[in-house]
Amino acid sequence: MSTQPNIAFGIDIGGSGIKGAPVDLATGEFTESRVRIPTPEHSTPQAVSDVIAELIGEFDLDDDTPIGVAFPAPLDHGVVRIVANLDDSWVGVNIEDVIGERIGRRVYSVNDADAAGFGEVAYGAARGEEGVVLLATLGTGIGSALIVDGTLVPNTELGHLELDGFDAETRAADSARTREDLDWELWAARLQRYFSHLELLLSPDLIVVGGGVSKHHAQFLPLLSLRAKIIPAQLRNAAGITGAAAYAADRAMHDKKKFPLS
Repeated sequence: MSTQPNIAFGIDIGGSGIKGAPVDLATGEFTESRVRIPTPEHSTPQAVSDVIAELIGEFDLDDDTPIGVAFPAPLDHGVVRIVANLDDSWVGVNIEDVIGERIGRRVYSVNDADAAGFGEVAYGAARGEEGVVLLATLGTGIGSALIVDGTLVPNTELGHLELDGFDAETRAADSARTREDLDWELWAARLQRYFSHLELLLSPDLIVVGGGVSKHHAQFLPLLSLRAKIIPAQLRNAAGITGAAAYAADRAMHDKKKFPLS
């Protein structure tokens, strides 16, 4: 029997760093301090898996602790479809198989934006919210996550909707605001067009806005007029780890229901 609290372990893989920590599934809080290891210069599957093994080795985890990995690319049942911030050799690789074999544990993988959205529903700004929750992270691009009654709809990539002849994120991401030196009002007009279109398509009950610019939410969210309530994210830098851990725990629970003797 486990002597640890009810925890899962979350890992957030980024272009510059790989971070991980055990997460208390009751509260969403880290049970120990986060560990960060720089992403290898040649960030191949083997090199990244070695770093993850080193990172997990920093903690005394039970054998049955769920392990969740947030990955910066769309995933097709664990298989990398495209990649931007890591080595191209990841394309076609099943993350869960490669990392799981290296660390000798069952691994559950999730896109990083999906992890952030799942974390916000489990422990953050959308906790307790029923219905359709949409997370949009406004940064270099626009990441998105869609959660319906607690179930993740993976790999939505709603930043790439074509809107008014443009890839939406080229006009509405925070990078567009800084690149074009837009004031908050002009940028909010673009966000209004973008989120109004998402409302038309998806009818969300709640929209959560993440990304670094969300700390300035008072400058632009009040300028938006939407049917859905729109609020800033809460988890910030912890979103990837916390969301990956929560997602892994959820997947592990479903696996036990499907395969009770495994």
